[in-house]
Amino acid sequence: MIIIARKYKIVKEKKVTFDMEQWAKVEHRADACNMKTTAFIRDSALNSELYVMDLKQLAPLLNGMRIISNNINQVTKKANETNNIYAGDVEKLKGEVAELCHTLSRFLSTPRWTRV
Repeated sequence: MIIIARKYKIVKEKKVTFDMEQWAKVEHRADACNMKTTAFIRDSALNSELYVMDLKQLAPLLNGMRIISNNINQVTKKANETNNIYAGDVEKLKGEVAELCHTLSRFLSTPRWTRV
């Protein structure tokens, strides 16, 4: 065990040995968490349970937010040009926001994490 005095804290280094099968598993899990192996091993040692959430499933939500943002910008531009806003435009935006809220609610109501 090596003890190193860094600028503001004392840290300890420990050599850990893995066989090739174990190391492949560690690398796979670290990659799944988008972490470097050193950080993964440290976090695994300190936190016994690890879960990964696949954020690719947020794509429909982000797309909906982009569409709504674009529509709000168009309505704002039209309102500034004409000093008037149409009820239909507001209703369309309300419908899109309601659909987005429904998608978000459905997303949050089901577990999306997987145990690594």
